[in-house]
Amino acid sequence: MTDNHDWYAPGPGPMPAHTTHDSTAVLPPVGGEGTAAPAPAPGGRAARRRQAGRTPVDRTGSPIIAPGMQPAALTAVFALLLAGGALLGRPALAAAAVLLQAVTAAGWFRLNGMWPARQGIALAFLAGVTAEVAVLVDGADNAPAVIIGTLGVWLLFVLVMHLRHHGTPEERLSSLTATAASTLITVLATGFLAATAVPAGEDAVVTAVVAVGVATLARALPLPGVVSVLVALAAATGSGIALARLETPDGALIALVAGVCALIGLRVASYDFPSRFVHFTAGVALPLTAAAPAVYVMARALLG
Repeated sequence: MTDNHDWYAPGPGPMPAHTTHDSTAVLPPVGGEGTAAPAPAPGGRAARRRQAGRTPVDRTGSPIIAPGMQPAALTAVFALLLAGGALLGRPALAAAAVLLQAVTAAGWFRLNGMWPARQGIALAFLAGVTAEVAVLVDGADNAPAVIIGTLGVWLLFVLVMHLRHHGTPEERLSSLTATAASTLITVLATGFLAATAVPAGEDAVVTAVVAVGVATLARALPLPGVVSVLVALAAATGSGIALARLETPDGALIALVAGVCALIGLRVASYDFPSRFVHFTAGVALPLTAAAPAVYVMARALLG
């Protein structure tokens, strides 16, 4: 599967080769007479893909392109799923968090320019599922130790898997870095489930995810940059007060922190000329995933 949605490249002509971290596109010679045709690429499909790189298109302007309103609406839908799961109980919240982790794992790889990367996405996603199941079975009271232990085992597994990587040392390092980072971020989404161990932790999760959804929608409005940020943070804080799931100071502060995390996640998902696929994966999931560990910390600090 290849990504054919790089629709931000200006001008007509062939689609650009998306710059990747795990491979470097080798461009065929272009020009007049006497230009030698590229030699067949040895080493299998990956090498042939590098040899058959497309003519690049000069990308100009800012590499920061916000996901927009449609991904923001999907983030709001995920926020409602997580809020509903928190109200229904820990198993329902874990199921909603697993969906979020699947989108996070895929989006992080594509955001890093790595596609296809099915093994890495599968490893990161399975690490997240393992963390969710472990917290459910062992109890949210021991969530930090369970999450750290799960992360340690899976990072070791990722390292062992990359010993079989047949690319260049540079490719192996890039792939290992992206896989380890994706695994870490996906596992950290278990923070929503871990927060339920705190008294009124479910209310903290509901307050936080609703604030993320509201902040993401507000940030997608066509407003000037600084104004947009302030409106998004004000909307997130207001949602925490309006929900009244927690006492006003605590609810407002958790909602504000969740809104800040949402904006950070959006900024990360907006970088480096992202494709439509990035916007509908990383742009949807990262605002919520970034808020998960913060929700746990804030719940422990304010409500624990």
